[in-house]
Amino acid sequence: MAEMKGAEALTQSIKQYGIDTIFTVPGVQLDNLFDVLYDHQDDIRIIHTRHEQATAYMAYGYARSTGKVGTNLVVPGPGLMNAGAGLLTAHACNTPVLCIAGQIPSPFIDKGTGLLHELADQPGAVAGATKWQGRANTPGEAPGVIRDAFIQMNTGRRQPVLFEMAPDTMGQVGDVDLLDTITDFSEFEVEPDPDLLEQAAALLGNAENPAIFTGGGVFGAEEALLALAEEIQAPVIMSQNGQGAVDQRHYLGQNQMAGLEMWKDIDVVLAVGTKFQAPMNMWRKQGDKKLIRIDTDPRPNDPWQADIQITAPANKSLAGLYDRAARHNRKRESREDELNVLKAAATKKINQGRPQADFGQVIRNVLPDDGIACFGVTQMGFYSWFGFPTYHPGGNIQPGYQGTLGYSFPTGLGAQVGNPDKKVVAITGDGGFMFNVQELATAVLHNIPLVVVLFNDNTFGNVKRNQKTDYNERYIACDLLNPDFMKLADSFGLMGLRVDSPEGLQGAMEKAFAEDGPVLIEVEVGPMESLWQYMPLKRAKDDEQ
Repeated sequence: MAEMKGAEALTQSIKQYGIDTIFTVPGVQLDNLFDVLYDHQDDIRIIHTRHEQATAYMAYGYARSTGKVGTNLVVPGPGLMNAGAGLLTAHACNTPVLCIAGQIPSPFIDKGTGLLHELADQPGAVAGATKWQGRANTPGEAPGVIRDAFIQMNTGRRQPVLFEMAPDTMGQVGDVDLLDTITDFSEFEVEPDPDLLEQAAALLGNAENPAIFTGGGVFGAEEALLALAEEIQAPVIMSQNGQGAVDQRHYLGQNQMAGLEMWKDIDVVLAVGTKFQAPMNMWRKQGDKKLIRIDTDPRPNDPWQADIQITAPANKSLAGLYDRAARHNRKRESREDELNVLKAAATKKINQGRPQADFGQVIRNVLPDDGIACFGVTQMGFYSWFGFPTYHPGGNIQPGYQGTLGYSFPTGLGAQVGNPDKKVVAITGDGGFMFNVQELATAVLHNIPLVVVLFNDNTFGNVKRNQKTDYNERYIACDLLNPDFMKLADSFGLMGLRVDSPEGLQGAMEKAFAEDGPVLIEVEVGPMESLWQYMPLKRAKDDEQ
């Protein structure tokens, strides 16, 4: 046991768990902590942004692309609320983010005295966007509370947590016992029920046409997933947020468009780490289809009640199924030719959507195989749900069911920080880009070599097209006034390139990837064709009528 400030106890504790980067905006309630962080800059990189929203998105991108915990640090009250959109996105996408927030002085917490940045019941205010909330009220409590935070982030659903500490506690000196670091969190995980595993293995092994559906909760179990899929020759149909769990160049790695074509013939469904509904709600029970659900969340949220519900982590459950599958499995021939034909047909269908497919193919071709793409909530983003092959976990970062407009640029910055040796591209529209345009300063200041591909149609394109097709061209609140993005890039001190074709984008991306700093590529486009006619959403809607 040693005497140290609360801020020192906090810093030493997160260092023990490998935190090496903090995304932050400083403020008075954090002064004691920043004074301590000054002495730890060799171990912890401090990246300060221009808005708290970016701190959470960058922590999300860092965590989503690396599999490690991302960390953001903000002042209480409005600082934490500003970070809320990023925390909510990470919460939806099963991504571990440690949000460290300040507090007002401890004697006044929840007293309603109106101190600077006071927020009544601050943990409760973000309870819907964080899995767990904890506070260290003395320096000595910090190691234990941080330990609990890491247990929460590394067990069950890996989601954001809130740790808060008051400024007087940060500056207070007290006795602190730095606890031993937990290196294996499996002891805190729920074990899958062996009887249910046996039943599920028998159901899969005897199925004529089994299929596996995965979401963001499958990551960390990729090896067992592929082993089981190959054993039972089951296509792995990945949601937007689950892309990369299986390399989509593998014949078993399929997207939801191909999955819809297979649906009528599938007799046993294994749904792993997925809500199995959003956004299409197209997986409806037909005939005697059987559903096996693996999820750490016991709440029933499937299109129909699961025949077998395994409430346990994906890695342990899939490994257990694989160990049992062989003794139940029927003789199976490889489905490679059949599944490749289905995949090619689905790809051909979505690639009818132009110019999205033409631009998307350029991005895929220029981006290295181990590169990372972060698609915004745009027509290019919708294309990426089905038309952008993903080769590895974290290779295609999506916002999940939150669909947070403006997330892709700062999330891409975080992914680039977490993967300095990889090429990262953020694809955004002009509307979403302006949500965090100020972070161009962050990219330049911290020399983050992210390539931003900005599709500019001077409008909220999806909104305007809906108003055209569904509301008799009654246009309102959709057209935008944008800056000259090339002058903007120049004013921030980064390279700007403007193109208006797929061929131009290819050359610009090749040039951008040769740079050692951030680059903004503006792609001038007009109204884009609706992709809905090529996507499963339309068929699912039609089927319900």
